[in-house]
Amino acid sequence: MLDILIPIAVLGGLGLLFGLLLAFASKAFAVEVDPMVDALLSALPGANCGACGYPGCQGLANALFEGKAPANACSIGGQKVADHVAEILGVNSVSVEKSVAAVLCQGDCDKAKDKYIYEGINDCRVAATLSDGQKGCSYGCLGCGTCKEVCEFGAIEIINGVAVIDREKCTACMKCIEICPKKIIDLVPYDNHAVVMCKSEDTGKEVRGKCSIGCIGCKICVKNCPEDAFTFENNLAKINYEKCTNCMICVEKCPTKTIVDVVKKESLVS
Repeated sequence: MLDILIPIAVLGGLGLLFGLLLAFASKAFAVEVDPMVDALLSALPGANCGACGYPGCQGLANALFEGKAPANACSIGGQKVADHVAEILGVNSVSVEKSVAAVLCQGDCDKAKDKYIYEGINDCRVAATLSDGQKGCSYGCLGCGTCKEVCEFGAIEIINGVAVIDREKCTACMKCIEICPKKIIDLVPYDNHAVVMCKSEDTGKEVRGKCSIGCIGCKICVKNCPEDAFTFENNLAKINYEKCTNCMICVEKCPTKTIVDVVKKESLVS
């Protein structure tokens, strides 16, 4: 009987001793957390997406408390969260310009040519290692849906071989931007509706041979924009959103329909 009781007593005593030591250590080495940090953490959405540049919402809450991040650092929370954070910090509220991600490619299965049939692992990062992917255009969306897999908000769908982002669901967390091997996903201002849906820096002749809806560098948008909001760099038209007024003349004039009214397009898709 003693052969059983003695080991049990020893183990029980050790358990009690270690428990007391842990309790003491938790008290002795406890880090005091300012109540304001907890309040800031509660004000944040809890997505832990890292779009703010800090390791999750706890990291941002600490940075806000230490004055290392502005009150509008959380892009997901928008104006409501920015106002709440500013109230907690006792500072003036800062306006938030909402941004959304856009896949700058329309080269779907009907509009873009393929170099070969890809039957490998369904991951854009893997597909891109094989001669820049199956698309004839080296700047084109590969359509495997790697961006869709990392989107925690269900904002991305693959439609006819191209990733399409729902502007209303997108939170600008930038995970899709970071994972895209072709680097064709960018943030654009939510309030600006005209977007050049192409990233190709090939010449117009090269683009025409690969895709029917890519930018061919005709500069018609540059010449017709009344606000002088367009620049032309590396064979590609680019919009200065600080000048753009959503007049949509560029959308009407673009001969290849590369420039798109994204709000109108989304309503047609949905």
